[in-house]
Amino acid sequence: MDDKFIIENTKIEGLKIITPQRFGDERGHLTVAYNQKVLSDLLKVKFVQDKWTKSQKGVLRGIHFQEQHPQGKLVSVMSGKVLDVVVDFRKESPTFGKHLTFLLEESNPRMVFMPKGMGHAFLSLENDTIFFYKTTDYFYPEFDKGIMWNDKNININWKLQEFKIQSPKISERDKILPSFKEYFKL
Repeated sequence: MDDKFIIENTKIEGLKIITPQRFGDERGHLTVAYNQKVLSDLLKVKFVQDKWTKSQKGVLRGIHFQEQHPQGKLVSVMSGKVLDVVVDFRKESPTFGKHLTFLLEESNPRMVFMPKGMGHAFLSLENDTIFFYKTTDYFYPEFDKGIMWNDKNININWKLQEFKIQSPKISERDKILPSFKEYFKL
């Protein structure tokens, strides 16, 4: 089996959509989600940590990033569905403060690769959604930062009505995060 990946660039430099091949029949399917020989050369990164979260429908996590030890991330959904959001927090970037959204789901194996310097969030659209991360640096809680999920300047359309979510479930920490302008002193 030859592991092939379709890699698409986005409007934000370095942010990519990666679709691995999926092989299946009436029994189910097999997806090779990561091949170091192929993806390390293409992305020019080394992944050091894998982690996953399990969330119920309506859980919103983010917008998070590490100020020191920034992480590049390769994210995907193992089970369920999410609205994934990536925000460019690289001050020198022409897309600083801009975001893109992606629908990631178990039925479609596509993944999102975000380089260092991005903020990340997602909204779980189904119960028991399992969201998987590969990261280029370790998680350091003391450097974990965030911007409020509903920041008016970033202006993310979370599509709550479309997904039949009245009010997202947000952690106590995420409820008191600063705005984009406050954090970046704009």
